[in-house]
Amino acid sequence: MKRWLGKAVEGFRRFANAEMPATPAGAGRPPKVGVALGGGFARGIAHLGVLRKLAEQNIPIDCIAGTSAGALAGMAFASGLPFDRIVREAAAIRFGNFGQWRFSRMGLASNLRLEAYPREHLGVSTFEDLKIPLSIVATDLISGEAVYFTKGSLGPPLRASCAYPGLFQPVAYENHLLVDGFLAAGTPVEGVRAMGAEVVIAVFLEAESLERPHHVVDVIGRSFSIVRLQADLGWRAKSDVVIVPHVREFAWDDFAKTSKLVAAGEEAALAAIPQIAAKLRSFAGDPWPVEQSAK
Repeated sequence: MKRWLGKAVEGFRRFANAEMPATPAGAGRPPKVGVALGGGFARGIAHLGVLRKLAEQNIPIDCIAGTSAGALAGMAFASGLPFDRIVREAAAIRFGNFGQWRFSRMGLASNLRLEAYPREHLGVSTFEDLKIPLSIVATDLISGEAVYFTKGSLGPPLRASCAYPGLFQPVAYENHLLVDGFLAAGTPVEGVRAMGAEVVIAVFLEAESLERPHHVVDVIGRSFSIVRLQADLGWRAKSDVVIVPHVREFAWDDFAKTSKLVAAGEEAALAAIPQIAAKLRSFAGDPWPVEQSAK
């Protein structure tokens, strides 16, 4: 009897200490979703349509990373302001809101005015004021590396992320000399990965149609568009879903066409919903509730 009892106790111990079968990563819980927004001047307004449609379709937006116009659009959406208000602010943007022609050896203009934009137009001053965590990316002009900002004041990182080389003067901030983030992270998927995103939705904005340039801004913009087309698009491999709004027909300063740009973003996001939902289902192991309406 004693020997039998001893064997039973030992068997129970082995059972209790045995490793449980591995649970698939993410099973039983929703994944953390990050949205990476590329640059594109006025075409960046399309990002607003993408973000709104994702939210309407029950796709969680747990964090956002933005480059240049993507940083501004992401910040506006993360501010928590009503969407109609955000769209009105976007439609009202003109070059004078953020740029002043000040010719120097480092650029044709200054975008110092952009530092005040978050506070004056969106009612937010710091990253901590935002309702959704945000990462803003700029490029260190000396090292050539991407620099990600996630805390503190919003103004200087936004200004640096939008400092288009040749057009705007570089921005000195936190021991960096910074220019537009698109040089080092055109679509900043690594920004949301660093914030813990497990599913990354990247939004890439097409360059404008290749027509004959009319002035120096067109020349600079076209030159960088060509470079971007030839660049290694390694960020695609790091993305789970890529959304590409059809915005080629819009010029860099078409802010007055805000409603059409928002619609282009919504249309592209809606088309990607089945792919996004499938990715979320594969992660969580459960059906993902999405709206079926195309409104």
